[in-house]
Amino acid sequence: MKQGTLKQILLLTDGCSNQGEDPVAVAALAHNQGITVNVIGVLDDDQSEQPEGLEEVEAIALSGGGVSQIVYQQALSQTVQMVTKQAMTQTLQGVVNQELKQILGPKKTLEELPPDQRGEIMEVVEELGETSKLEVLVLVDTSASMTPKLETVKDALFDLSLSLNARSGSNKFSIYAFPHKKKPIHKLMDWSPDLEGISKIFPKLASGGITPTGPALKEAIYQFSKKSLFRSKSHADEPYEETGD
Repeated sequence: MKQGTLKQILLLTDGCSNQGEDPVAVAALAHNQGITVNVIGVLDDDQSEQPEGLEEVEAIALSGGGVSQIVYQQALSQTVQMVTKQAMTQTLQGVVNQELKQILGPKKTLEELPPDQRGEIMEVVEELGETSKLEVLVLVDTSASMTPKLETVKDALFDLSLSLNARSGSNKFSIYAFPHKKKPIHKLMDWSPDLEGISKIFPKLASGGITPTGPALKEAIYQFSKKSLFRSKSHADEPYEETGD
């Protein structure tokens, strides 16, 4: 199995979209292009009930081939790390299943293998999770209701960076926020191997307005195609196979 680049969008939000394309359909488009869409719905710590808008969280992640989680603000840091790593494993399992079908036939999947063979393959999946290149575009909902949560989001993303940089594989992160007055998303941080700069960014974030999640996801997909220009300038990168294609 060739080592590939795992591409993820990590959407952090606390409500449903209310303008533009259906985010569930856009998430499916991302998945078809080899980009996993993970969604974390953030609740207030004193919130006793889940808002109706967060029902959309699961639908977007399901359509995007990713992982969804509803979480209280105080547990956000651990959840961001868990969802990102769980999605890596899920994506790799999907790639392994595709290769197994080519080798063993269309009716054979990882779950149908004998336990010892399945265990050996899962060891390979775990190893690939540690060594594969990882690109995570973080998409932060900065609508009015997210204002008190942004400081926690900042801390959670910094912890995510520290956690993933313990891997032997390379990491690239970028951060975008929505809504924006003139365009679907606003770039807060360009592709970088770490998220140390977020401490300077988040205090300046303006929040409020509508929640155009669909258009924001659509624009986030485009950022991965622009990323290829960055790769072409790097002589260190060797040819690789994109997962999901």
